[in-house]
Amino acid sequence: MAKLPLAPAVERLRSLTPAMRRLAAGTRLARIGFAGGDHPTRWNQFRHWGPTQSRFDHQARDRHGRPQLQQRGVYYCAAAAQTCIAEVYQATRVVDVLKHQPYLAVWTLAADLRLLDLTGAFVTRMGASTAIHSGPRARAQEWAAALYAAYDSVDGFAYCSSMNGNAVAYVLNERALRKQPFPRTPDFHRTLADPLIVDLIDAAADSVGYLVKR
Repeated sequence: MAKLPLAPAVERLRSLTPAMRRLAAGTRLARIGFAGGDHPTRWNQFRHWGPTQSRFDHQARDRHGRPQLQQRGVYYCAAAAQTCIAEVYQATRVVDVLKHQPYLAVWTLAADLRLLDLTGAFVTRMGASTAIHSGPRARAQEWAAALYAAYDSVDGFAYCSSMNGNAVAYVLNERALRKQPFPRTPDFHRTLADPLIVDLIDAAADSVGYLVKR
C-alpha cells in the first residue's frame, strides 16, 4: 500500500489548482447518525466535538492534544445507505441497531455545495496518495486540517469509501452551513431498529459482509 506522507505547508497546497466537485441542489444524500451515546446529533446537525476516530475530522485538538468542543464541525454522508453502513460500522463489522440509538436519514440537498475532490489524481498531485482513503486516520486528519486551511471556499471533501468498493462518500465542514444546505424536513428518517427497514439494513450489511445485531 502506498504510504501517506505528512501534509505539506498550506502555502504549497494553495499553489495548486484544486480538483473540485459540484454537489448540486436536489441531490439525495443518506446519513447514519446517533441519537444517543457521547455525542448525539440530529439528522441535520454537524458534530462539533473532535477530532474523533473519523478519517477526515479537521478539528483542532486542545493544548493537551485532546479532542474538544469547537466551532469546526463535520457531517459525513453518502449517496447510498449501503456506503453509510460500510463506513460507520467498519471497526466491528457488526451493525448494532440498538447501541447509541442509530438512525438512517435521507434528505435532499437544498443548495449547491463546492467540494474538494479527493477521488482522483489530485491526491497524488497534492503530495499524498490514494492511501488517504485507507491509511492511518491520524495522518488523514492532518491532511484534512491542512486542506481546510488552504482552500477556504470549499464546503467539504468528496472521497472514496475504502469499505464499499471506493463508492464516493462526502464529508461536509461547517462552512457549508452558510449556504443552508438542509431542507426543513428529511425525506426519510427511521431508527435502524425500525421493523419497516429490516430488509434494507440486512441487505446493505450483507452486501459488505457485515453482521447485524438486534
